[in-house]
Amino acid sequence: MKGEGTRTPGTVRSVRIATWNVNSVKQRVPRLLPWLDDRRPDVVCLQETKLTDDAFVDLLGDELADRGYAVALHGEARWNGVAILSRAGLDAVGMGLAGAAGFPHPEARAVSATCGGIRVVSVYVPNGRQPGSEHYRYKLAWLDSLRETVAAAPEATVVCGDMNIAPTDDDVFDPDAYADQTHVTPPERAALAELQALGLHDVVRERWPNERVFTYWDYRAGMFHQDLGMRIDLVLAGASLAERVQAAWVDRQARKGRGPSDHAPVIVDLDEAPDGDIGPVVPPPSAPRAKRGSARLPQST
Repeated sequence: MKGEGTRTPGTVRSVRIATWNVNSVKQRVPRLLPWLDDRRPDVVCLQETKLTDDAFVDLLGDELADRGYAVALHGEARWNGVAILSRAGLDAVGMGLAGAAGFPHPEARAVSATCGGIRVVSVYVPNGRQPGSEHYRYKLAWLDSLRETVAAAPEATVVCGDMNIAPTDDDVFDPDAYADQTHVTPPERAALAELQALGLHDVVRERWPNERVFTYWDYRAGMFHQDLGMRIDLVLAGASLAERVQAAWVDRQARKGRGPSDHAPVIVDLDEAPDGDIGPVVPPPSAPRAKRGSARLPQST
């Protein structure tokens, strides 16, 4: 489904791409609209919108059109839901993944569109819940379908979203705290590595290889204020796009204050960096790195 907005054919230069798991777009409207005005992204991938397509348009259609965004939606009531907002053109919209597993029915977890010559895929990968569970097997099967879909044309594709996988131990605050948990198991990481093996680059990590970077912090137990998080929101770009990256960062400011999502947006600038190459996390965390083994996950306490 498409809302009104600008449509520009061909390749668009100087593109700001962002991805954000908003954890209910209805709850996040007071944060989302000012953020769009402030950061001015050209293409935005949203996850966990938790609205049907009609409800999304009723809620935000006019506001987004006024800002020049066309909208591609794949939503459902209460759960899941993904969207692409674009003012760089919006063509060839596709909903879902061909042949993707359901649980038991297909869920609203992927939407794709061509924006200024870039094939953009917004994804919300299943959580997996517990290693070895039916949910976990569904997650791995869904990732297989994502890889098969992207394999058709990975070069000019960018996959953005909540992958629900931390690529390495460097992407969690303490590997010991995540022992026997989803998001870090070898099969999940192998599935992500197979997706990247198509030629996709993890642009944030490549740009900041030795930095402590998180995108998600549990609401409970003051995890954000202690900077006890994980990096599970990724921008994976084909080689021709990765070469254009001038800045790649996590907008930690959007996780602060009243009524935030538990995820922060990830922002990638192609060709130009309006704010400069300002570092992996903006603003930087205020809490020092916790000593390994000194903190546990809230669900483990």
